[in-house]
Amino acid sequence: MFSRTIISKSSRRYFTSSSSSSAAAGQAQKVWQVYLSGEIHSNWREVIAKGIEEKQLPVHLSSPNTSHEDSDDCGAIILGMEEKRPNWDKIGANMNNIRTKNLIEDSDIVVVRFGEKYRQWNAAFDAGYAAALGKSIITLHPASISHMLKEVNSNASVVCEDAQQVVDTLAYVIRNELPEKPRDGDAFIPIADRLGKGNPNP
Repeated sequence: MFSRTIISKSSRRYFTSSSSSSAAAGQAQKVWQVYLSGEIHSNWREVIAKGIEEKQLPVHLSSPNTSHEDSDDCGAIILGMEEKRPNWDKIGANMNNIRTKNLIEDSDIVVVRFGEKYRQWNAAFDAGYAAALGKSIITLHPASISHMLKEVNSNASVVCEDAQQVVDTLAYVIRNELPEKPRDGDAFIPIADRLGKGNPNP
């Protein structure tokens, strides 16, 4: 069973989804908590959710509030407006941090998406926080910005270039399932054939 919710009211929204498949009778199945941090201007979260649904992976997805307007104005709407921008930003950021910190702390895996057009400073902070907590990190970004993110990527377990690679990584980690077709297609050669056996006397 799969459920996905985009809560929307006056452009206010957040993203959550969960997928579960039937487990053997009497056997408990771990539900993996995966937090999706970063860029909010494309549908990468929906692509991952769809892939998880199709593979029926036992995953619950969560994210920050993906409405830019909400994350800016939440503090002022609830607590009242401030006269100065730094104070307005601070009460909103403090409120957003409650959700972000708790969901990252509760997560098994943190996926951090960086896009080319905007600089996601908050995503870099989330990656650092997750690393400090010892969380498993998957970064997701175009190859063109790999150099700028080399320090972030050095703390990631996996570096992906598209959302499907994230889905395939989750499928492998959770179920030991690999894609039917390698990323390099027919050009793929197993390591033992390409580079030799690591242990010549297994």
